[in-house]
Amino acid sequence: MNNAIKLHPSDNVVVALTTLEPGEQIVIEEIGLLQEVTEKIPYGHKVCVEVIRQDEKILKYGECMGIATNDIQVGQHVHVHNVRGLKESERVVSVADYA
Repeated sequence: MNNAIKLHPSDNVVVALTTLEPGEQIVIEEIGLLQEVTEKIPYGHKVCVEVIRQDEKILKYGECMGIATNDIQVGQHVHVHNVRGLKESERVVSVADYA
């Protein structure tokens, strides 16, 4: 049974469908994703599923929704403590950003 959802193939985060506890596996059967959560992830929050380096984009729905303020490892909570919002100049993106 899935306990998270990946909203777009290019996303580097998934969304928890239940509160996930440290050591619990993220299960998304449709894409064969099984990864371990390293900290408590509240329901509806984002979990990193690819290493995201500082200043890299956080992708959700296939769109950039923030910038990592430090390195984020697989299984970590992705939230305000490690993501900053986009500046106005960063909100304008081109198709080339995703090519």
